[in-house]
Amino acid sequence: MTKFKPFSKRQITAMNWWCTGSPYESHDAIICDGAIRSGKTLCMSLGFVSWSMFCFDGASFAICGKTITSVRRNLVTPLLQNLSVLGFTCNDKLSRNYIDIHFGGKSNRYYLFGGKDEGSAANIQGVTLAGVLLDEVALMPRSFVEQAVARCSVAHSRFWFNCNPEHPFHWFYTEWIQKAKQKNALYLHFTMEDNLSLSEKIKRRYEEMYSGVFYERFVLGKWVAAQGLIYPMFSEQQHVVHGEPPICEKYYISCDYGTVNPMSMGLWGLSNGIWYRLREYYHNSRTAGVLKTDEEYYDALEELAGELTVTAVIVDPSAASFIQCVRRHGKYRCIAAVNDVAVGIRRVGDLLRSGKLRFHESCTDCLREFSLYCWDEGLKHDAPKKENDHAMDDMRYFVMTALHEQTGSGFYALSANRKM
Repeated sequence: MTKFKPFSKRQITAMNWWCTGSPYESHDAIICDGAIRSGKTLCMSLGFVSWSMFCFDGASFAICGKTITSVRRNLVTPLLQNLSVLGFTCNDKLSRNYIDIHFGGKSNRYYLFGGKDEGSAANIQGVTLAGVLLDEVALMPRSFVEQAVARCSVAHSRFWFNCNPEHPFHWFYTEWIQKAKQKNALYLHFTMEDNLSLSEKIKRRYEEMYSGVFYERFVLGKWVAAQGLIYPMFSEQQHVVHGEPPICEKYYISCDYGTVNPMSMGLWGLSNGIWYRLREYYHNSRTAGVLKTDEEYYDALEELAGELTVTAVIVDPSAASFIQCVRRHGKYRCIAAVNDVAVGIRRVGDLLRSGKLRFHESCTDCLREFSLYCWDEGLKHDAPKKENDHAMDDMRYFVMTALHEQTGSGFYALSANRKM
């Protein structure tokens, strides 16, 4: 028989926040994040079923994890054991991935969904829900989570989220945790001290297992950037400009082209020997759900440039169709970028160290990628991971190509073999 250990005050709040008389009963959602082994999943799953069985009868709900296998292993199996002890009757339809739960003359259905990739959003379309519990929500794509939330159209439906932290520019952190008040969500941060069933010896073991960023994430529950960053010298204090951008004497635009992958464009301006990324355009067709044509991207390019005189537009050399599109309009000089990745990364790093590259605060996608752009440790040679690299690539194109023309800028000079 399952024996419950005492719950911490935070765990009790996570289970009972929706109850009549609770100071949080008017909230639409709850978000629990924090350390591993802090008891988030147990108290949230018990609270989710208790809320749904108390408030609804004959309704449908969703319990979601990265995969159905993981949500069964991590959440459903211990949940059903605990519910059985508490007097609930649970009929688990393994082949059909739903559970019917009965208690006190009421019955509700709980569908299980996996949100492993962008295509998973289609699996949850069409169902009408009275609530959703997303376990380890930070591991799921945004499209799946937003589709799950959108399915909750029943009156008085609510959202339940839990996760361990990821990087500080993760979409869930920026869109839900940092905007919890705006979204009328209760936010609770857990530590191992909230799990009263853990002995001091076990807690010390976990503390000794991790170091560096993984200690901060898993033990302290902080949203911090991972190790292995390509530009560790980048810092918000030194490199980010707030308020009005400076008046510049020369301008360039750099582009990393994408149709299915994101399209990233940056407007650069030179002021007092320093190059500033003044503003940017970033379109991710996967998250936006809209593919754009070369002509539509050209319109975005013109809007990015505004009334400024742009010296040249530098484009990903593989984007032949977009290069031709820009040249066909005849408004901007368009040149194919120099695409030497290793040399480009070194030169960007040098400019960051010297303070010659800075970024306006409005360039949020470029700033986000700085905390994610890392080396691919699975390769036998130095190369960045091919993800979260689109603004990083357009920045590298700018440095490697536009600055070739700045022979008097003091940035660097290129040598060429002399013909004999």
